[in-house]
Amino acid sequence: MKKGLLLLFLVSQLGFANTPIWGKTGHRVVGEIAQMHLSRKAKRMICRILEGKSLASVANFADDIKSDSLYDKYYPWHYVNYPAEMKYGDVAPSQEGDIVVAIQTCIEKVKNPLTSPAEKTFFLKMLVHFIGDLHQPLHAGWEENRGGNDIQIQWFGNGSNLHRLWDTNLIDHYGMSYTELSANMPKLSRKERIELQKGNVFNWVEESHILANQLYASAENGEKLGYQYSYAYWTTVEDQLLKGGVRLAAVLNDLFD
Repeated sequence: MKKGLLLLFLVSQLGFANTPIWGKTGHRVVGEIAQMHLSRKAKRMICRILEGKSLASVANFADDIKSDSLYDKYYPWHYVNYPAEMKYGDVAPSQEGDIVVAIQTCIEKVKNPLTSPAEKTFFLKMLVHFIGDLHQPLHAGWEENRGGNDIQIQWFGNGSNLHRLWDTNLIDHYGMSYTELSANMPKLSRKERIELQKGNVFNWVEESHILANQLYASAENGEKLGYQYSYAYWTTVEDQLLKGGVRLAAVLNDLFD
């Protein structure tokens, strides 16, 4: 009995280690920042579709449904992997879909007047999540190490991997709630915000891929990381969360205005 429970625990831990997500706090930060930059019309329409819930409150929906096998087909939508020297589109797209296809599909579903209210709510929640995922650089990493999941590291003496480090470890170590993080992000002028919002999902995935290439060089397999790494890369974490938030707002404003 004890051996069975131990095996179940180890399997569940392995599954968690390979789960590609911005951590819960990171996704809520992206949602909270986006909420701050919504137009009045977009805010009103989103409130109606989400039945009064905030973007931060639904930001982890696409991860929460992973516990239900009915939604297994959406798992590949959280990421895209391709070689360092290539661009998105240089390789054949996955038949199961990827994060770029996911974002496009969600936008089309929400925009389509024939989409049922229930489906519209579902795909809006998914869109909020996937825009967040797109700005975690290792969601646009390399297939050979599964977006950094196979690069094992020690984070303050505890086992982790490069993907999880960028998903949760760096943000959790900082020790702020999502509301505290959102409130203390760098303040943007209108000009700076508009500059960050330029482009589209294809530009943004390339941006994340280039950053992922740099992050692969930031840690070696088995390396022990801690304060020095956090100090060196926290600004990058902030930048990506901020970009994710203001770009999500741009997508939603364009969708509903």
